Amino acid sequence: MKASNPSYGQVYLVGAGTGDASLLTIKAFRLLNRVDVVLYDHLVSEEVLDVIPRKTLKICVGKHYGKCSQTQAEINEMMKGYAITGLTVCRLKAGDPFVFGRGGEEATYLTQQGINYEVVPGVTAALGCCAYAGIPVTHRQVSRGVTLVTGRNCNDASEPNWSALAAIDHTLIFYMGLHKAEAIADNLIAHGLAPDAPCAIVSNGTRENQNKIVTTLAGLYETCKTQKPPLPAIIVVGDVVSLSQSLEWFESTAEPCLERTIH
Repeated sequence: MKASNPSYGQVYLVGAGTGDASLLTIKAFRLLNRVDVVLYDHLVSEEVLDVIPRKTLKICVGKHYGKCSQTQAEINEMMKGYAITGLTVCRLKAGDPFVFGRGGEEATYLTQQGINYEVVPGVTAALGCCAYAGIPVTHRQVSRGVTLVTGRNCNDASEPNWSALAAIDHTLIFYMGLHKAEAIADNLIAHGLAPDAPCAIVSNGTRENQNKIVTTLAGLYETCKTQKPPLPAIIVVGDVVSLSQSLEWFESTAEPCLERTIH
């Protein structure tokens, strides 16, 4: 869109990917080296932040599970405040801006304010973490599709359609789901998914300290409670998880990827 005032700076809604800086798109890398201000989320890795020149103003705006340093309204005002002074702003988000990243809300706000913006996609957690964990999210004769679900609303009024999720025959990937693991497992089993359906918890995916725990749907909650996998993490449910042992390829240059199987 065209800015209503030509003196306004541009805002870029940029996906930082899952943590490995080498997975940044070329466009994201170039932008990080030329913008004036970077407003970044808590989950953006230090490796990605190290790409940004020291002279660039960098501000952490939080957005971490259960807490944030700024509200969404405050973040919107910060983007606007810098842009209307003519500065070029990067709103840097973990993963992809339009996948559970509120990128659509921020784009709507910028449109309403007459501020020019562009969206730069990033590797979302479901794809990056699964690829590094050796889990193909689709696989012929195993899974014909993949469904991405936020785990934050898994036991309230805006909860997912559990019967549809259990019946769809897709790989299910839950973002922000560790705190709702019990509700996720109980609801999927109650709506017909097999208790022994394979599950994986992938923490710090694509990073040197990547951790993968393989379990079953029935064992998911107990696994989360006893093993305490670190955040950020995704939960993967589906038969494709069973392929991960033979398809595992990623090994950190610093220390081996941690993997545990819970029966």
